[in-house]
Amino acid sequence: MSGTTDKIKGTANEAIGKAKQSIGEATGSEQLQGEGAIQEVKGKGQNAMGDAKNATKDAVDSAADAVKRKL
Repeated sequence: MSGTTDKIKGTANEAIGKAKQSIGEATGSEQLQGEGAIQEVKGKGQNAMGDAKNATKDAVDSAADAVKRKL
């Protein structure tokens, strides 16, 4: 999975998690609030993974470009 895909999924999970928490608060459902909190944290992790993948790809691309310039 690419970094961009991770970030898209992460953003979606964060938004859905926040919505679940709000609905849980409005309805008094602690279970839904908890599920929302977990999903939001999962989304934040996916976003972080996407950032790491993108940073790694950028570093590898830069290193490859530097090698090509030396040849």
